[in-house]
Amino acid sequence: MFFERYNVSREIFIEKLISCHYFEFAKNYYFNGERHDFWEVYYVDKGEIEVTTDSGMYLLKQGDMLVHEPNEFHSTRTNGKIAPNVFLVTFECDAPSLAFFKQNKWFHLGSEERSIMALLLKESFHAFGPNPTHGTVRLIANPNDRPFASEQLFVSYLEILLVSLIRNHAVQQEWRKAPTAVKEKREADLFDNVIEYMKQNLHGTLSLDQLCSHFCVGKSNLSIIFKNRQERGVMEYWNHLKIETAKRYIRENNYNLTEISELLGYNSLHYFSRQFKKTTGMTPSEYAKTLTSRLFNQRS
Repeated sequence: MFFERYNVSREIFIEKLISCHYFEFAKNYYFNGERHDFWEVYYVDKGEIEVTTDSGMYLLKQGDMLVHEPNEFHSTRTNGKIAPNVFLVTFECDAPSLAFFKQNKWFHLGSEERSIMALLLKESFHAFGPNPTHGTVRLIANPNDRPFASEQLFVSYLEILLVSLIRNHAVQQEWRKAPTAVKEKREADLFDNVIEYMKQNLHGTLSLDQLCSHFCVGKSNLSIIFKNRQERGVMEYWNHLKIETAKRYIRENNYNLTEISELLGYNSLHYFSRQFKKTTGMTPSEYAKTLTSRLFNQRS
């Protein structure tokens, strides 16, 4: 019996690798820039770094990734305070679909992309060995000792990462074009889920980057949703929830102010008091005194 063969299409096929490196930069690192005729993926694994390109300046923080197209100028500098760790891969690829990255360069990786990046980082060591001590390109070391198909796996993970970024962008575009009723339902569900997540994490610290990464949503989109539904910014509402919880703790009188400050993740009692007054117009001590005053007036 004859079975027809099907030619599998590949939208992204990486032909050649140029370099692969994991940099641990000093806090005062500076690179005056370069251009090269191949693609570069630039990922911040820890810390933050400033990258200047033909298309503008980007402040990359942990979890951020930048894609440099061929012949795009790029230079880097650290801020003198934080020593970042950066992973970069350069490669050749003529796939027309990579034109996407000429218009979309900066990404904050969501949970799916971070998982792929973790696999890529792990396989980079298997395929190319430890980082070279001379600080130039990362070369293949002891090819006979490498695990089976390590280079193939490395390139596959890189292709999957690029495909995932393009697909997730397309999903977001479709989400923006969705009918109003559908979009409003999704926004309402997202808003409710974010609020619940905030409430579950009131006793720690939280940032806008963490929220956006956890829910795979852009900062501007999430900010607009909160402004429309709460007339507050995302982190302003987060602080509102903390202060409301602090007021409840004060009314219940189970903890002193220092303990409440620590329970809610504030760095110091002074900072807690300042945030409390900024929100309520009075310090925590003044708020506690008003409760005592009300109780006295009720009894008299």
